[in-house]
Amino acid sequence: MSRKPVHLAVYDTYADWETGHATAYLARAGYEIRTAGPSREPVSSIGGLRVQPACALDDVRPSESSLLILPGADLWDTSDDLAPFARKAREFLEAGVPVAAICGATAGLAREGLLDDREHTSAVSFYLAATGYGGGERYVDADAVTDRGLITAGPTEPVAFAREIFRLLGVYEGEVLDAWYRLFHDSDAEAYAVLEKAQASG
Repeated sequence: MSRKPVHLAVYDTYADWETGHATAYLARAGYEIRTAGPSREPVSSIGGLRVQPACALDDVRPSESSLLILPGADLWDTSDDLAPFARKAREFLEAGVPVAAICGATAGLAREGLLDDREHTSAVSFYLAATGYGGGERYVDADAVTDRGLITAGPTEPVAFAREIFRLLGVYEGEVLDAWYRLFHDSDAEAYAVLEKAQASG
């Protein structure tokens, strides 16, 4: 079955550890991961990884994508440089294409007004409250939250973030999804057998 690519936003200071579980297992499931930067000029992660974006943000179309992933970055809190990525997230959601945001990207979406009417989470409630957004009553103290096509998570929850992405896209379901989470979040060795069995039969 042919799948539309998943677009991973990349920009200077992006948190390279926050999306690795998600992109690795999406790729294993047959999704092409396409990096999208402010332009096609190379960017550097917090960890110093140099990435050449496959495309510029302006060239990303929701109709040609399965999902937009927005990692955290220092720039979300220190400038307006990443505001175009939050506007792109609005474009995706309005087109019915899902968005997944973690860490500082949740603050960017809060400033864009995208969390005002959706349940969501982040690092802590007061982090988002500092943006002045109107969705404080919809904040949920959870590892990751999905509401109407929008996934949010805090910086310490990359595994839960990936779990919600897999659930939303139907990559893993039921006991297999639960086993994947238990293996990578809880180091539950028994979960490996469930995954191995599912892969052998799938």
